[in-house]
Amino acid sequence: MPRLVQSGCSDLVLDFVLTGQINERGKPELRLEVNAGVRLECQRCLGGVEYPLRFEVLLELAASEAEMLAADDDVDRVLAGRDMNVAVLVEDELILALPMVPRHEQCQAAAGAKGGAEPSAFQALAALKKLNK
Repeated sequence: MPRLVQSGCSDLVLDFVLTGQINERGKPELRLEVNAGVRLECQRCLGGVEYPLRFEVLLELAASEAEMLAADDDVDRVLAGRDMNVAVLVEDELILALPMVPRHEQCQAAAGAKGGAEPSAFQALAALKKLNK
């Protein structure tokens, strides 16, 4: 999954189940259940952060792009075809599930910034603003 590697993921552990079914509207769909774990780079401290991914997605199969564009609802669709690449489909959904800004819940870099000896420029400005009042 090269696009996951390019997005900064490493140490991917992936378990998924992909099944086909007919939905309540009589349309064919794919049910993708994912249980994965990836290692991302924390945007605060640049250290590694383990990120679990557990999700389920339903993707209705569309016969053409025109059908997908004409649909006026919230259903997720994917273009059906004989040569559908399962690895690409799973990789797409994994990328969509990744956080935009990965970081530790309790990051040492953020804690260090709060307890540092020197105040930030914004803290100094706030102090000056209080003095002028």
